[in-house]
Amino acid sequence: MSDAFQDRKKSFEAKYKQDQELEFKVSARRNKLFGEWLAGELGIQGDGISAYAKEVILADLDEPGDEDVIRKVIADIVASNVEITEEAVREKLSEMEALARTQLLGESTES
Repeated sequence: MSDAFQDRKKSFEAKYKQDQELEFKVSARRNKLFGEWLAGELGIQGDGISAYAKEVILADLDEPGDEDVIRKVIADIVASNVEITEEAVREKLSEMEALARTQLLGESTES
């Protein structure tokens, strides 16, 4: 019976690891999509769009949660003198998270 418990434990550990990887990928994809959207709102064009999206992705590595991303983009919005509220930023971030999750789950079912 010990083998059954070990197998079950390994199964739960594998599922946990898989879930954590998915959440990391969702977060990174969300930040990329969000950064690309915001780059357009800030008037950034061309190669600057992907460069800005990378900045947003990297900002999320500062601390757990979304506040590091929010602080970064709000500072950029203020510096660019664009009128986007913090509430609108949070709503768009949430919207992009849903889109990222849908995209990633769709990709995983295609493989």
